Amino acid sequence: MSEPTGARYAADSHDLIRVQGARENNLKDISIEIPKRRLTVFTGVSGSGKSSLVFDTIAAESQRLINETYSAFVQGFMPSLARPDVDVLEGLTTAIIVDQERLGANPRSTVGTVTDANAMLRILFSRLGEPHVGPPPAFSFNVPARKASGVMTSSTGEKTIVRDAIYHGGMCPRCEGRGSISDIDLTQLYDDTKSLNEGPFTIPGYNADGWNVRIFAASGFFDPDKPIKDYTEKELDDLLYKKATKVKFENMNLTYEGLILRIQKSFLSKDVDSLQPHIRAFVERVATFAACPECGGTRLSESALSSRVKGINIAEACAMQITDLAEWIRGLDEPSVAPLLSALGENLDSFVQLGLGYLSLERPSGTLSGGEAQRIKMLRHLGSSLTDVTYVFDEPTVGLHPHDIQRMNELLLQLRDKGNTVLVVEHKPETIAIADHVVDLGPGAGSGGGEVVFEGTVDGLRKTDTVTGRHLDDRAALKSSVRSASGALEVRGASTHNLQDVDVDIPLGVLVVVTGVAGSGKSSLIHGSVSRRDGVVAIDQSAIKGSRRSNPATYSGLLEPIRKAFAKVNGVKPALFSANSEGACPACNGAGVIYTELGFMETVSTPCEDCGGKRFQAAVLDYRLGGLNIAEVLDLPVAEGHAFFAEGEGKVPAAAAILSRLEDVGLGYVNLGQPLTTLSGGERQRLKLAAQMAEKGGVYVLDEPTTGLHLADVEQLLGLLDRLVDSGKSVIVIEHHQAVMAHADWIIDLGPGAGHDGGRIVFEGAPADLVATRSTLTGEHLAQYVGG
Repeated sequence: MSEPTGARYAADSHDLIRVQGARENNLKDISIEIPKRRLTVFTGVSGSGKSSLVFDTIAAESQRLINETYSAFVQGFMPSLARPDVDVLEGLTTAIIVDQERLGANPRSTVGTVTDANAMLRILFSRLGEPHVGPPPAFSFNVPARKASGVMTSSTGEKTIVRDAIYHGGMCPRCEGRGSISDIDLTQLYDDTKSLNEGPFTIPGYNADGWNVRIFAASGFFDPDKPIKDYTEKELDDLLYKKATKVKFENMNLTYEGLILRIQKSFLSKDVDSLQPHIRAFVERVATFAACPECGGTRLSESALSSRVKGINIAEACAMQITDLAEWIRGLDEPSVAPLLSALGENLDSFVQLGLGYLSLERPSGTLSGGEAQRIKMLRHLGSSLTDVTYVFDEPTVGLHPHDIQRMNELLLQLRDKGNTVLVVEHKPETIAIADHVVDLGPGAGSGGGEVVFEGTVDGLRKTDTVTGRHLDDRAALKSSVRSASGALEVRGASTHNLQDVDVDIPLGVLVVVTGVAGSGKSSLIHGSVSRRDGVVAIDQSAIKGSRRSNPATYSGLLEPIRKAFAKVNGVKPALFSANSEGACPACNGAGVIYTELGFMETVSTPCEDCGGKRFQAAVLDYRLGGLNIAEVLDLPVAEGHAFFAEGEGKVPAAAAILSRLEDVGLGYVNLGQPLTTLSGGERQRLKLAAQMAEKGGVYVLDEPTTGLHLADVEQLLGLLDRLVDSGKSVIVIEHHQAVMAHADWIIDLGPGAGHDGGRIVFEGAPADLVATRSTLTGEHLAQYVGG
């Protein structure tokens, strides 16, 4: 029987994802068709609407529809997602999002715990370890060992006598599974010439008239007018180390606790990177962290470390480089745990395949870069048998050397060839080149973007006159002459992580680019030996945090001089000109919208009727500066705001200086009052760069500033780096982008490989010499790039 030509079933015709009337964020009612089971790359300048279309519309609706398939009870525990602002979305499949969000910086979280590797290793050691010390939790540094005895009462009231029940856990009792203990410098906590009534403490939140200090003064343990240096040994011990004790305070029963214990709970138990800047500065000043003497930094108890498999304990296994650990696992021939060894081997091989074989399982997850975190999230999808799903990637080449990008491209094609739809937001020409279909958004950024300016093949994109089309084949040329150094910053014997006793002189007064394959030791060298020095301003990759109440004006410190200028001209308080303070509309509390929670269903937001979404009280909007009220000023784009505050009636030099920096980093199109939650990753990175450039320092360290930048924006960044150097600053950039390397005055290349195959300086000199010798992987790729 012959089959009819064309589609046999209606199902065969569903080969497109159709988007009609998308208006999320800055999208201008766009309609496109995306082919399924193909690799589609979305490109365009930073802020053109790529993430709004891919993440906030297509992926968000797919997730929302999947959540709706669960029962109302289950949905109550899930985040309620609003339907994106779009007319029609057809042909959606399950979306798996692999974004650049950094992994949580919990001090207990490691590469092994965020993947399945540690869980499998614990089972392996509980089965094969000699001597046998207990079940898998006995090897976990997050589970304490406990002994219990007594009477246990069930919920029905039945009583059971428990005689010495043992709960196995592998946590080191001294450091509680953190691997390090903190020692506190008492001279940084208080001025011992002052009494409690005089406010001796130099701790954030411990003011002389504050609640924290008053409880010490009224505790009855010391004379509040006596200087701390005159305390007896007992009084000093009570002040610093007294265990929790009930005290009477202003007719209330409160718990008194020694100062050191309070500081350890409120400051030192938290991850340093998650603290506010002034608290982080206090912690770094007051605390010295040293490896725990009891467990040697392994986080594990003595019993967990005593159990070994072929001479190796679980801490030594986690400390191995993953390539070495994979080899050790393959050498274990134990039929009783064959499925476990096979699964663990595949898991570790996935690390190597993703170019992460240089990591170790004990590496804290908070120390991973954005690119490394994203590739760790890819791990679980590599060997997956799922097909016909949509994988959504946000710049998967971030943090990758040109040598590693080829491997990432192969993985993306591998996912497509299994029958999946792969959507990639990307700027790198090497990844755009492998696309089956390209969607270019623009023509500009912010309100100047949000339109589809091209759809089709890569060759078709090259022939168009869009910003991406014009810049796709751009190749930066090597500089004809390089600047001379004015001095050198000496690094001697650097051995952080995989660095192998590195000595290097980093030239000052020039643009230095530090490069090398992922995992070669670039960040270890610069952040470990340079960033913490006096006079160095380090701008790292950590994400800027901000709620929907935060905006570029509040984050950059711009709102402060604007509020003061409004207050001075109108003779009123500055607090009136903040939507988070006295000037807020009382109906919506300064949010501009009213949110109505509907349990497990999506939250409904409606513009506030009282203020019309302006966020301020009507009376505040009567006050003007240069003819504009505060709401109108916050509606201005950065470029217009700069012109407004630079001269004329609205002249505010402090505001103009901040806006000038925002323009320098290419954010001229962003509105001053635009919520930070609506900014793209590249825009947030540049906002942070602009804010931190205000800090005083002679040396600037930038960690991959091209992240999230379009090819056209890289030129502007290079101009900014040049201006910094020409103004007398020294600029050190950790970077993989060949255009930045070509523009450098001096290159320091680490390698030759990653992990224990790296950690050495393989080249230092001018870019032209690196291209001429082609002695390293970087040299090869840079030579190809500049056509050398």
